[in-house]
Amino acid sequence: MDEKKTAIITGASRGIGRATAVELAKTGYFVIINFKSNETAAAETLKLVQSAGGDGEIFQFDVADNVQTKDAVKAITERHKNIQVLINNAGINADGLFMLLGEEEWDSVINTSLKGFYNITKPVLREMVRRKCGSIVSVSSLSALMPNRGQANYAAAKAGIIAASRALATEVARFGIRVNLVAPGLIETDMIKDAPVAEIKKMIPMARLGKPEEVANVIRFLCSNDASYMTGQVLGINGGIC
Repeated sequence: MDEKKTAIITGASRGIGRATAVELAKTGYFVIINFKSNETAAAETLKLVQSAGGDGEIFQFDVADNVQTKDAVKAITERHKNIQVLINNAGINADGLFMLLGEEEWDSVINTSLKGFYNITKPVLREMVRRKCGSIVSVSSLSALMPNRGQANYAAAKAGIIAASRALATEVARFGIRVNLVAPGLIETDMIKDAPVAEIKKMIPMARLGKPEEVANVIRFLCSNDASYMTGQVLGINGGIC
């Protein structure tokens, strides 16, 4: 295959990941659509990418599994050598009061978001360092920056991504690699489908939920040359919550 600019997006079968896949495809990226289990949803993302005038490929692997992820990245880099962008979007929640939180609920959230960040970023970074260019954008959360009852595991995972990314940004800036984050607030995704939306809106100065496309637009900006002097930054997308 000829060398086209390629973006890997984890957790891209729905929500913010899907919107980001479509947005990056519009700007000329060949998108690798990662999914863990919902192949039908991932295939729908690919259709939306193609409808937007782009192209891509779906890849099944669990970012929480180090061996699976390394093998997948090896296969991706063999087929699509010019990996310019990595979007760390995969994440889950398992909310509950800390005193009642089971070890499995803690580990599953930490392993998907934070260990997943390590599992995929490390092998992708090798390729970026070799080429002396690249942009890594990770999806954190407002929960990492503000206390939220019942989300100790989720907040820990998303705050850990911020700390890891900012440290990594200082290590790889000299190689022409930028590492940034977005911290979305309440966004219209499956993650908040059971939330009391009417009450939530009262907390938001803009009095509405955000859309996945609004997060994707900021991610696209961070991947572009318009953000060429930005690294180690966390951009909040939350409707004015401070």
